[in-house]
Amino acid sequence: MGFTMGLNMILLLVMVATNILSLYHLSSTVQSPTPMPPSPVPDHLIRQLNTIRATINHLTRHNPSSASAATKQPSAVPQDLILHSQIGPIASSCHNHPDLLHKYMNYTPFSTCPFDPDLQETLILNGCHPLPRRRCFSKTPSKLPSSLPLTPFPTSLPDSGVVWNKYSCKSFTCLLQNNPTGFDLNAQRSSLLKYTSELDLPIPQFMQLAKSANSAIRLGIDIGGGTATFAAVMKKSYNVTMLTTTMNVNAPYNEAVALRGLVPLHVPLQQRFPVFDGTMDLVRCGRAVNRWIPVPVLEFMFYDVDRVLRAGGYLWVDRFFSKAVDLEKVYGPLIRKLGYKKVKWAVANKTDPSGLKHGEVYLTALLQKPVFKT
Repeated sequence: MGFTMGLNMILLLVMVATNILSLYHLSSTVQSPTPMPPSPVPDHLIRQLNTIRATINHLTRHNPSSASAATKQPSAVPQDLILHSQIGPIASSCHNHPDLLHKYMNYTPFSTCPFDPDLQETLILNGCHPLPRRRCFSKTPSKLPSSLPLTPFPTSLPDSGVVWNKYSCKSFTCLLQNNPTGFDLNAQRSSLLKYTSELDLPIPQFMQLAKSANSAIRLGIDIGGGTATFAAVMKKSYNVTMLTTTMNVNAPYNEAVALRGLVPLHVPLQQRFPVFDGTMDLVRCGRAVNRWIPVPVLEFMFYDVDRVLRAGGYLWVDRFFSKAVDLEKVYGPLIRKLGYKKVKWAVANKTDPSGLKHGEVYLTALLQKPVFKT
């Protein structure tokens, strides 16, 4: 029903656009007493019509017409999915994965939600966000932690704060042994505070640069921040509030961030940041932002970074890696297109086996958003 309403709305837009186009041509002929050749159609009208045509093609490709649907057996679409499509947004990419979406939405309303983080991650990483499940109660651990950490750098995180059913590890000790890069909190802190190469930008040096430019750092977003050690250092040492976008890929990253007393954002890289325009002092792109991200997604992300950054705010690109030729021809121009002031721009070879094999380099950049005149 929601799809039909959407299609009807698009068709209405087509009629409106067609009438506008007709009136445009009519006005160009009635204003002159002598016949004149038809005026060229303005570019903005052509773009509008092309956008409407593309939208109709998308809808009709993924949603069969009511006439053809009536001749087929009714599909077992979960009723809660139909309800949600009428009262809330569903990302168009959700409809590209109907089997996964139907599996996710087959639950009993007003009961405990199925615990399926792997299914959630798959849908979100494929662009299905926000997830449409609404009317059930989230599963909780079987017992409460005896105490919660009061510092972002506790000696350990309480295992009882996580539902471990779907993970191969069943404790933070196991994760520390098998994934020290992600869960060794003290090692991560050390790497953020020391200078060992031109690619490094220690947090104290960044804060001093911002202070010398009379630019206050109070709020920010760390994109792909893992267990939020960057946010932890900023909070503990500088009283800066950082939001950390992170995904639960094979481990409970969001739970770890929350147990440290920090704020996790469970959103993929292609998702619009859930904050208002021009409110952030800093956006940092960690190592999750790299050449494996499709260029259009990366471009949209950088423009959304610009949307949330205030004038004078900073974009910090930390060890972005790509092939050297791609940095020169694709990613460098993409970043410079923002028109930001270049505070730091350091490039160095990626010397691990993969980097040597593919001719990859690292980029660390610090850029400041200027005041744009309107």
